[in-house]
Amino acid sequence: MSVILNIPAIVRILIAFVCILIAIRKEVSLGNAFVLGAILIGVLFGLEPGAMLSSAVGSILMPKTLSLSVVVTLILVLSSSMETGGHMTRLLDSFRGLVANPRLNLALFPSLIGLLPMPGGAVFSAPMVKELGNKSGLRPDQLSFINYWYRHIWEYWWPLYPGVLLAVTLAEINLWTVVMIMWPLTVVAVSLGSLSVKSTELKREAEKQGTARPVGPFVKELVPILMVVCVGLGMGMLLTAISPGFDIAKETGLIVALILSIVYVWVRSGMTGNSIRKILISPHILKMFYMVIAILIFKGMLEDSDAVSAISAEFTAFSVPLVLITVMLPFIVGGITGITIAFVGSTFPIIIPLIHSMGEGGFMPAYVALALVSGFMGVLLSPLHLCLLLSNQYFGAAFGRVYRHLLLPCLFLFVTGLLYFFLIHWGMHRFP
Repeated sequence: MSVILNIPAIVRILIAFVCILIAIRKEVSLGNAFVLGAILIGVLFGLEPGAMLSSAVGSILMPKTLSLSVVVTLILVLSSSMETGGHMTRLLDSFRGLVANPRLNLALFPSLIGLLPMPGGAVFSAPMVKELGNKSGLRPDQLSFINYWYRHIWEYWWPLYPGVLLAVTLAEINLWTVVMIMWPLTVVAVSLGSLSVKSTELKREAEKQGTARPVGPFVKELVPILMVVCVGLGMGMLLTAISPGFDIAKETGLIVALILSIVYVWVRSGMTGNSIRKILISPHILKMFYMVIAILIFKGMLEDSDAVSAISAEFTAFSVPLVLITVMLPFIVGGITGITIAFVGSTFPIIIPLIHSMGEGGFMPAYVALALVSGFMGVLLSPLHLCLLLSNQYFGAAFGRVYRHLLLPCLFLFVTGLLYFFLIHWGMHRFP
């Protein structure tokens, strides 16, 4: 054991890190991979079995852990309920003809699906994108890119995405602060995505469109999503104002809003008890609940084993730039796994204490924004990203052609994110 403890902390962290990534590549579930990583951290940093067990139990019983696990689970229940009950189909059907311009329709169809975190959700919007795109003469690689890109324009800040919720929980910052900082990146992403659409072809097709349909039915189908955001935000702010010391006020607001929205979908769709039961015991939902707990066990083990303080000291001694660490770690893990919650769960417990130890804790929102953008660029470019695989398969598009569309927007978005980081950092320093 003394030999292991003499190995530099950075090397020991890398060993655990590589083992997690290998486990994920070998198709070990994310939950099991993070539990394995937590055990390795405990062993490599000299924790006794009793101390490791105590750390794990303490992490599980933390109110933040339980509330975040419940929120993520309820989001997936809502998403599955809307899919099973035909709500998503009605939402998209009510949107048909609402906008006469097919250029907007091509972007809006996958964007609507992107409001809910559905695994492989790009397949949902693919038929509509194909229908519009084929009429406009777009190639399969263009259609696949449009469907894939616009499906993910919200993931930088939308409060229903587990990666965003996990990031703000680990960083211990306000969710709505991140939302307010990050939403402009969606505007940038929308603008960059439009570069791959030939406007002349789409304008010719726009002239053939009929009159627009009424907006009422579409808004009616959006009620479950609007309910979560509006009620969740309002109740969270109210609970915070009433009980400032209530640690999970915002999460409680989201939980209540999600339950109301789920019940609304069940009633409106006339779902049977058997259908509801199948959703609640879905293996995917149970795995996600387990995964969130496993990630927070991993975080707790990093802290309780003093691994974080040791690696912080070594990074400081080696004068590794904090910005470089914040960019590279999330990008690499995002590219290897193709999963947002994986890069957040594995790199944020390392990056966040480094930010504090280097005296940059006051600028945490700026670093979280940079880490999310960097990691998500890796996720978008990952050949393992399920949405990319399914979208290419549906449209019959070659990977190489689709990557040609992806590379430039991703590069521009990363550069924008980096410049935005320095702007936020300067603003927070100039106007504390």
